Amino acid sequence: MARILITSALPYINGIKHLGNLAGSMLPADVYARFQRMRGHEVLYICATDEHGTPAELAAAAAGQDVRAYCDEQHVLQKEIGERFALSWDYFGRTSSPENAKLTQHFAEVLEANGLIAEIVEKQIYSKADTRFLPDRYVEGTCPNCGFEKARGDQCDNCGKLLEPTDLIEPYSTISGSRDLEVRDTRHLQLKQSQMEPRLRQWVDEATSWPQLARSIAYKWLDEGLRDRTITRDLSWGVKVTKDGGPREGFEDKVFYVWFDAPIGYIAATAEWAKATGNDWERWWRTDKGAGDVSYVQFMGKDNVAFHTVSFPATILGSEEPWKLVDRLKAFNWLNWYGGKFSTSSKRGVFMDSALELLPSDYWRWYLTSNAPEGSDTQFTWESFQGVINSDLANVLGNFVNRITKYCAAKFEGQVPAAGTPGEAEAWIASELSERLKALTAHYEAMEYRKAAAETRAIWAAGNEYLTKAEPWVKYKSDVDAAAVGVRTGLNLAALFAIIAQPIIPDTAGKVLGALGVPDDRRSWPDWQDKTLLDALPQGHAITPPEVLFAKIEDASVEEWKERFGGE
Repeated sequence: MARILITSALPYINGIKHLGNLAGSMLPADVYARFQRMRGHEVLYICATDEHGTPAELAAAAAGQDVRAYCDEQHVLQKEIGERFALSWDYFGRTSSPENAKLTQHFAEVLEANGLIAEIVEKQIYSKADTRFLPDRYVEGTCPNCGFEKARGDQCDNCGKLLEPTDLIEPYSTISGSRDLEVRDTRHLQLKQSQMEPRLRQWVDEATSWPQLARSIAYKWLDEGLRDRTITRDLSWGVKVTKDGGPREGFEDKVFYVWFDAPIGYIAATAEWAKATGNDWERWWRTDKGAGDVSYVQFMGKDNVAFHTVSFPATILGSEEPWKLVDRLKAFNWLNWYGGKFSTSSKRGVFMDSALELLPSDYWRWYLTSNAPEGSDTQFTWESFQGVINSDLANVLGNFVNRITKYCAAKFEGQVPAAGTPGEAEAWIASELSERLKALTAHYEAMEYRKAAAETRAIWAAGNEYLTKAEPWVKYKSDVDAAAVGVRTGLNLAALFAIIAQPIIPDTAGKVLGALGVPDDRRSWPDWQDKTLLDALPQGHAITPPEVLFAKIEDASVEEWKERFGGE
């Protein structure tokens, strides 16, 4: 049994996340966690809300709330909506926790002791109208690289270039809109990433199992030359800056930069989990305390790759302490909305709460997984969504389960029939399953989501082809025993189809397995070499046809949703 630590990029606290956030981190991490649990491995899936930084302060101010109260409220909302999407976190923590403050302050002090943090004086934008220094996200202006007019002071969302507020052309305050800004001196702490460049490059060189997207982004940063990064900000909300265990002189009104403390939040949320459950978090994170045999897998969108392949590893490696580093990193491109980006700040696209008002979570989980933005950006359209759901879920899976269970109830008193001898059709489907289950398992192990979903659908389609070959409803008229073989095999296929669907559509899979009376201890991942897959249900075992699994999406609904949420 392997030990697998899984983290997904922390959703930011400023509101319910959109489907692009879900598709690029939390959902694939959940699918992988479910698969590995089914394989019998010890899995720990950790996530948390990312609560510090300028956007939290701005969102709280817009909501007319204290920032702590705002974050408390939003954390509960995001946790609840994630659970409604069947995200199977082992723990969903918070970067505003005492555990994260303690660990962040620890890393900063260790890094400074190792000569990797220095106190500097730098130029920063000061707003006369707001009578305060403006952290990077409180400043917007024109990007000097691509000319985008709403670039933030830390990064341009249009071209992706990392920026400093002083780089912007015609900058203005996002608080007041004032352009009456000037550059003043202010003291900050700086992480000397440049000193870590050779070591980080060697580490990335050795990361041969990462997808090309992740490695290319890491090398882009390294090849451009790592810049030393300021890791403190003039804010009141965040992890306080300390030295020797107490407040750092001259930094009483400053906090650590959100991108310094947020990745440390993975470790801290695991410590929260341990505190809540009585477990040992260090056996997952400290290689000197049992984490040496842990396989650590991270999931994130491409915009987060640089921080996870350079900045956070610089913190971990620079500490010279035995912390666990990531082994496999799965990065995703963007799920776009009709050619443009989903956007939390601009309220563009479908958000997780609105999605569940329309349809149950499995509809969305299947579509987003089968169209995962792996090799390139992918487009969400209502027409594509309708086509995938109606074809894959309603027709291929739903129709199969509906036909075979209802026929069993009508002709065999709702019991798995015992009569008859398997023939050519059964040999054919057994061979298909052996090959396809092996391929499906390999796709999941490789974290290839589109291929895994396509192979799952192909297995379901093979079941429909089997019923066409077996024709139990035709044979019943002249040979009840031959029909019994087809029904028995079909029912076992329905159980198998639900078992392999559990990682992606767990709620529907659970309904099917419940209707077929498959106990919890018989729902583990199937062995493609198992010769009893088509005879797993006990003969004479009672089954109940489930309700319709998936309702087809009608054209009228598509038109209504396009009117409500927008379209092309």
